[in-house]
Amino acid sequence: MRVHWSVSLVLVSGCSLLLWPAVMSCGPGRGYGSRRRQNRKLTPLSYKQFIPSVPEKTLGASGKSESKITRNASRFKELIPNYNPDIIFKDEEKSGADRLMTQRCKDKLNALAISVMNQWPGVRLRVTEGWDEDGHHSVESLHYEGRAVDITTSDRDRSKYGMLARLAVEAGFDWVYYESKAHIHCSVKSDHSMAAKTGGCFPGNASVLMEDGRRKRVSDLQPGDRVQTVDHGGNVVFSSFVTFLDRDPRAVKVFHQLETLEPPRRLLLTAAHLVFVADNFTSDPGKFRATFASNVRVGQYLYVVGHSGHRPARVTGISMRELEGAYAPLTQHGTLVVNGVLASCFAAIDGHGLAHLAFAPLRLCYQLTSIFGGGASRQEGVHWYSWLLYQLGRLLLSAEYFHPWGMAQS
Repeated sequence: MRVHWSVSLVLVSGCSLLLWPAVMSCGPGRGYGSRRRQNRKLTPLSYKQFIPSVPEKTLGASGKSESKITRNASRFKELIPNYNPDIIFKDEEKSGADRLMTQRCKDKLNALAISVMNQWPGVRLRVTEGWDEDGHHSVESLHYEGRAVDITTSDRDRSKYGMLARLAVEAGFDWVYYESKAHIHCSVKSDHSMAAKTGGCFPGNASVLMEDGRRKRVSDLQPGDRVQTVDHGGNVVFSSFVTFLDRDPRAVKVFHQLETLEPPRRLLLTAAHLVFVADNFTSDPGKFRATFASNVRVGQYLYVVGHSGHRPARVTGISMRELEGAYAPLTQHGTLVVNGVLASCFAAIDGHGLAHLAFAPLRLCYQLTSIFGGGASRQEGVHWYSWLLYQLGRLLLSAEYFHPWGMAQS
């Protein structure tokens, strides 16, 4: 029997849930997995500070250089002119080169231009260096690929540059450096590599514990499987696998590898995936909050589960690994224990409780269809409902709710 009305239910309910202003708690403890969003006080960068605190051409920042782009190169067509009237381009060469950049760089620069005008009414963003075709930078500079810009404010007030750098971080540039007293350097990842670096997934060889005591690879989950997780009260329970929100066996993704020593755990998940952390050692599950994997820092604590129960474990190492296969399973509880670490089923949006609420219609839909012989979908790519909610969220929620790398490209 096919339940046609369930699709309409999913669409209508999902849209209304996204409009719900409250982010409800979901997970063990009173506030576990949810928080009231407040206006954050932005802190200017210090001179010579860079964010993230890794070298520019590493996976955790803008990534390695690919190849120099010249006007005669086939890749020249990848550079897009930026004619945003809210940005001043110095253009010393009078060739328009400073206006040429990759699509990702253009998007982040345009977002920054709005932030500058909001921060300082009457002041505009100014670009002093963009794409370099004259060899003015070091050999592997990202300026040669249209992936880097040097910026100031239009009034050239150097007292603003620390905050300008912070605004660039907030705008989503992949690496921001308060390089000199005269400008801020910003760069982005290659457009080619973004599909491999975005989204919210686990690698296929990640494992979960089944209710019958067996361990199973995430990639092998089937309809009816019940996997280990933690409920609202902090109790270890088993939850039904619903479907894959993203499933791509052939995708090559870059995963953040979070490691602990006591007890030893190793969790791999993509940058935009949510995982639960606490800033200090605590046995109170309510002190753990959901954050993007890319925001986790050494010294914070993960929520780990083992034979002797659950406890906090200090993050002792963070690294990057490139692996094939990406899977994002959804459970009825909205969480699951992967490689012994509690993680969210959700990604891209900075709000586990809101995401769990918005996916309630989908969970209900699969619950109803299973009664009539249906089951969890094993489609490849991003689930249509995930894609729909993401697009609606972009319209209804402010940009601060979203991971700067966005959603996976299927």
